[in-house]
Amino acid sequence: MITITPSASGEHMHDDRRIVEQRLDRVLAERLRPAYYAETLPCDIAVWHAPGEPVPVAEALRADYSPAGIGEAWGPAWGTSWFRLAATIPPHWDGRTVEVVVDLGFDADRPGFQCEGLAHSADGTPIKGINPRNTHLPAGRNSAGRQRTWYVEAAANPIILGDNGFQPTDLGTKPTTATPPLYRLRRAELAVLDEPVWQLVQDAEVLDQLMRQLPADSPRRHEILRALERMLDRLDLHDITGTAPAARDELADVLAGPAHPSSHVISAVGHAHIDSAWLWPLRETVRKVARTVANVTALMAEHPDFHFAMSQAQQLAWIKEHHHQLYGRVRTFVHTGQFVPVGGMWVEADTNMPGGEAMARQFVHGKRFYLEEFGIETREVWLPDSFGYSAALPQLVAQSGSRWFLTQKISWNQTNKFPHHTFWWEGIDGTRVFTHFPPADTYNSEITGAELAHATDNFAEHGYATRSLLPFGHGDGGGGPTREMLARAYRTADLEGSPRVRLETPEEFFTAAEADHAGPAVWSGELYLEMHRGTYTSQAKTKQGNRRSEHLLREAELWCATAAIATGRDYPHDALDQLWKQVLLHQFHDILPGSSISWVHREAEAAYARIATELEAIITGALRALAGDPAGPLTFNAAPHARNGVPALGAATANTAAAATATRHPDGTTTLDNGLLRVTIDHRGLLTSVYDHAAEREALAGPANLLQLHADHPNAWDAWDLDAFYRHHTRDLTELDELDLDNGTVRIRRRFGKSTVEQRIGLAADARRVDIDTDIDWHETEKLLKAAFPLDVHADRSAAETQFGHVMRPTHSNTSWDAAKFEICAHRFLHVTEPGYGHALVNDATYGHDVTRDTRPGGGATTTVRLSLLRAPRFPDPDTDHGHHHLRYALVVGADIGDASREGYRINLPERTINGSRPVAPLVAVDNDAVVVEAVKLADDRSGDLVVRLYESRGGRARARLTISFPATSVTRTDLLERPLAEPDATTDAFDLRLRPFEIRTLRFARLAGT
Repeated sequence: MITITPSASGEHMHDDRRIVEQRLDRVLAERLRPAYYAETLPCDIAVWHAPGEPVPVAEALRADYSPAGIGEAWGPAWGTSWFRLAATIPPHWDGRTVEVVVDLGFDADRPGFQCEGLAHSADGTPIKGINPRNTHLPAGRNSAGRQRTWYVEAAANPIILGDNGFQPTDLGTKPTTATPPLYRLRRAELAVLDEPVWQLVQDAEVLDQLMRQLPADSPRRHEILRALERMLDRLDLHDITGTAPAARDELADVLAGPAHPSSHVISAVGHAHIDSAWLWPLRETVRKVARTVANVTALMAEHPDFHFAMSQAQQLAWIKEHHHQLYGRVRTFVHTGQFVPVGGMWVEADTNMPGGEAMARQFVHGKRFYLEEFGIETREVWLPDSFGYSAALPQLVAQSGSRWFLTQKISWNQTNKFPHHTFWWEGIDGTRVFTHFPPADTYNSEITGAELAHATDNFAEHGYATRSLLPFGHGDGGGGPTREMLARAYRTADLEGSPRVRLETPEEFFTAAEADHAGPAVWSGELYLEMHRGTYTSQAKTKQGNRRSEHLLREAELWCATAAIATGRDYPHDALDQLWKQVLLHQFHDILPGSSISWVHREAEAAYARIATELEAIITGALRALAGDPAGPLTFNAAPHARNGVPALGAATANTAAAATATRHPDGTTTLDNGLLRVTIDHRGLLTSVYDHAAEREALAGPANLLQLHADHPNAWDAWDLDAFYRHHTRDLTELDELDLDNGTVRIRRRFGKSTVEQRIGLAADARRVDIDTDIDWHETEKLLKAAFPLDVHADRSAAETQFGHVMRPTHSNTSWDAAKFEICAHRFLHVTEPGYGHALVNDATYGHDVTRDTRPGGGATTTVRLSLLRAPRFPDPDTDHGHHHLRYALVVGADIGDASREGYRINLPERTINGSRPVAPLVAVDNDAVVVEAVKLADDRSGDLVVRLYESRGGRARARLTISFPATSVTRTDLLERPLAEPDATTDAFDLRLRPFEIRTLRFARLAGT
């Protein structure tokens, strides 16, 4: 019997908090946690090192294993080793909690970023994942006397982002030769879990973490301190198993104290944000998802009140394809309400750069997967980690049938703290969506006392609202929640001094939060992330592949739908569905932004090449079916605007216009003139004048198409960040190797550093547009290349195309919010104007831009627009963008916003001319250019109905007459998923539309049978 002697008189009259806390730290680290497993037995170990890429479990079970032991070296980078573990459970362990404890060679601080494992039973059934903070496998309570065998698929994922920070590494490239083993097996034991000890550790950790967040003079802090001290006194460190229950008793009273009635309420939602690719390739994400799903479904079997939110339909599709047993578990727990599909998107996509229709299809394919697989209509859009959020999203969220939006990444802002956590987010069209931004500032919470305290203290809506959401579980590299996290949630459900933690679903949180906060603040416009601005430019070939794929998909759907209606040709539903999903996958927020390892981006480039080949074949087949006999040139125009006499979305014989004249002058200058513009190019190859004949004014305020090179050394996150001080060092590239005239265009060649650039400058016939085609052989490191256009307009804001419209941003830096937007994203155009006169820069694959204002010596402001062409960060891909690039951009002079939109489509949707004999009438025509047809396709349900998506493009109200060229019985307004929002209207071949600014409208035309 142990007797606890009361403290000597006066012993606690002095502050001994640090001593008690240090005592607790040591006991937990050196005695209590190691005492989880008091009785252990070694497993028999064998290993098979899989050659090459991962193999299915059935192949691994048949493999030839070799004896192995603790200390076994395994794992060349990205390799896989299968460990076979065998043991017999002793009879005297019967009825006790027996586990297998495995340490593959973990660094305990990096769950999800290093070696990981998935354990299987002897018949190949997946059991659960193994990672640095989740090392146990269940062996059962009543298995004594039986020999058991487990197989662990161990993935030797290298640590790419290590302790030294953002250092270049060649480990991000798929190896062609084996590297030395990265890991050694440290532990493989059969063990009895001492549950009272484990529970004692959970009690002590929760109280310790809470105590350290309370004020030093808080009575509650001192109450917890003394209880922990009594626990330590009660514990015999030489008999932890025997004294743990009594030690727990000393903590019972302080754990039973209820939370204050006004305590903040935190809805804890299990989650594992899994990057679909990042510091690992796509194929490894398939395995990360399997490990995570195995973990969380194992937890669900033990904890019926545990809910887990899974946010990317693509990842569940991988489970369905590769792990049918795990998918069966998912279905079971979806039915119980524990496994909760959320997000409504195919992947957690970047939202800055995907085009309008691609962004819509993220919702279409994501939500439809959940509906078809589980019968679930997801209502929350879950995007914690994307790098800023487009102002077009609220309308897309609403039109997808969703209701709520969640984000987290805005907590990374470098300059301005975002002012709200629960608010209405208003998009460019005025649509509002109820939005939550978890105040814990993490989507990988472990439900620690520090996280709970920060969530409470940081919450911006105190006095108006009382609750927030906390996503908990190891993420980025996966893993998900653990039993320790659940233990913390249970203990903080109603604990004095702590917020009240409730295990809930996202829907339960959002429903309660809407009722809790009757009048949230409104944030209008984009959620601009004041960080990661370099992602608009890094990995140019990935971005170019995305842009090209989006437009090829538009063409394929348009011409296949036209051919199906006009000729009866089969519509390639299956092929287009799969191609769309490939493009959507590569819009994930670490692929399209260019922030993944080399392996990911080289695979993306190969995927885009395959996509282009398939789509070109589909398009060619449809055009040939439409064109008829090869009688003469027939031009197809997939753009939403007529050009050269060819109607929008149709085909005809194109008009021809006189080419511009080109003249070389003795002083070394060259002029191009097409009757609308006169362009002057000086001896350095710079645009020195672009004169608008009709307006009788000069477009430029200085030499334009000036290539500028900047040193690019961000403080962190190389591929992600572009820090403002890059502008402190600028080198103008004015040295010229060659300038000559070639077929009416000016050809310029320059060398700089280790790179060369060749540009062709041409003046379009019958258009106020200067075309610039650029070929760059780029071999710089830590450099940023921009193209500058000083424009003679006084613009106080710029208009950058985004999905289904454009977003306005100030060109000045009056406030810290304005100044932080020193690099901005635009799609096909960026437009600047003064009242009555403006210019646009359009491009075929560039997203990063900056806009600044200057003052003339004699007064008056000018506006400089620069395109960010290429970067060369060293991490995580040290060879980022090295190689050849072909980029196209153009200056559109005297342009209004409609001209900018039209020319943006033109440069991305070049006409196609083939030999044919019959013009093709557009399936749909609109008589107002402000109303842009974004998609024309057959309905996804294969009914043969035609679906048309269009939008108001200029930011004003629009009336238009829509005409169809095929027999239809009715037209129905639908949501993005082509579901009716209203009763069908009978239709003739024409009807009127009224659209509000930037409104998206989806129309479904029911066709007459047999047409």
